[in-house]
Amino acid sequence: MPVAAFAGFSADTPLKPHTIDRRLPGPTDVAIEILFCGVCHSDLHTVRSEWGPATYPCVPGHEIVGRVTALGGDVAGFAKGQLVAVGCLVDSCRSCGSCEQDLEQYCEGGFTGTYNSPDAHLGGVTYGGYSTAITVDQRFVLRIPENLDPAAAAPLLCAGVTTWSPLRHWGAGPGSKVGIVGLGGLGHMGVKLAAALGAEVTLFTTSAGKADDARRLGATHVVLTTDAAQVAAHARQLDLILNTVSVPHDLDLYMGTLARDGVMVLLGVPPTPHPPVGVLDLVLGRRRLAGSLIGGLRETQELLDFCGEHGIVSEIELIPMQEINTAYERMLRSDVRYRFVIDMGSLKGEGRSEK
Repeated sequence: MPVAAFAGFSADTPLKPHTIDRRLPGPTDVAIEILFCGVCHSDLHTVRSEWGPATYPCVPGHEIVGRVTALGGDVAGFAKGQLVAVGCLVDSCRSCGSCEQDLEQYCEGGFTGTYNSPDAHLGGVTYGGYSTAITVDQRFVLRIPENLDPAAAAPLLCAGVTTWSPLRHWGAGPGSKVGIVGLGGLGHMGVKLAAALGAEVTLFTTSAGKADDARRLGATHVVLTTDAAQVAAHARQLDLILNTVSVPHDLDLYMGTLARDGVMVLLGVPPTPHPPVGVLDLVLGRRRLAGSLIGGLRETQELLDFCGEHGIVSEIELIPMQEINTAYERMLRSDVRYRFVIDMGSLKGEGRSEK
């Protein structure tokens, strides 16, 4: 089934209109008309081969919201016209220990990403949400609460769950103190979600101009990290830090703000390594440095339901598909507050093959 899309054809050329094939729904498949797709920093890293060589053409996009258009005969729990979502995963082995615990993002056989992963159905690689339609197995389709703005809900599928998963795993809630490093796509969701869970939130930023926004989003404290005195004033206070920054930086700057047994979780994946971490801060406070990857299907649905109950969505700038290359350049300059979302209606009738 031909579908209009935008694709990258090399690491150093702009994305262009393209036509891709989607499979017709099998017995357990859900066919979806894509309405909106968030723009993640991972999209840029992948299409520019910064995390290893991409397979081209590469169609990014894993923050997908749309409406069901067709259902396989064995599908249960979905209906035509229903508002649904697809996140970072479209399959996994389904049988390993991680999958059996609904932690498909840690699938020991390797999960199938929404884009640039081997496609077991059509061959080649999977194609993501920079397109007008997608077909996905029902197990990897999520329900979007109808009270949420569907465009602003799209980034919940990656930016949202990437911060939600560690907040839940490390028990953020009333009485806990949570730090967020960086107020970008992930960071602003981390602030909103941690505050909604009842935690006291401290934002670390290099941008003094983001202080008012941070407080509006739920932060109690804002620390300008270029001011050593501000950082020192928060020594040994935080139980959990979510570090969302995806460029190399000094991690030791934040380790001393952790209380005894505190944890700093790395969420951003820089293209080159961070500077080495000093051991002394870890040892003296029995502190930990950890990592966390997106989220499984159960916790992503949990997040969506929580956001529906609390009216939480991402702060977005809606763009047409044709502005994606400009959006990438702006994203590199941190010139967006705080997530681009593509209106996929702008792509209808434009798909064709360009190589």
